[in-house]
Amino acid sequence: MFQLLWILLIGFVLGVIAKLLLRGPQAIPWWLTMLLGAAGAWLGNAVAGWLGVANTRGVDWTRHALQLGFAVALVALVAPAWGRSRPGR
Repeated sequence: MFQLLWILLIGFVLGVIAKLLLRGPQAIPWWLTMLLGAAGAWLGNAVAGWLGVANTRGVDWTRHALQLGFAVALVALVAPAWGRSRPGR
């Protein structure tokens, strides 16, 4: 249970950072921001493992950069589609 809360917290932080890095407003709710950040973290971990840089001595900067990069990409892809799919906007 604690691991799930940790994943959601990290997902929220990554999602918020991704939204801050992107230009313009992203009209997506907080829960979608959190899910996209968590998905970005998961994809970043998978690619880091594939590249062999998931666990290194010290801080895993490459893994964290991949996680953030995937979170930014997911928010950039989903936010415009979310805004268009919502009626009354």
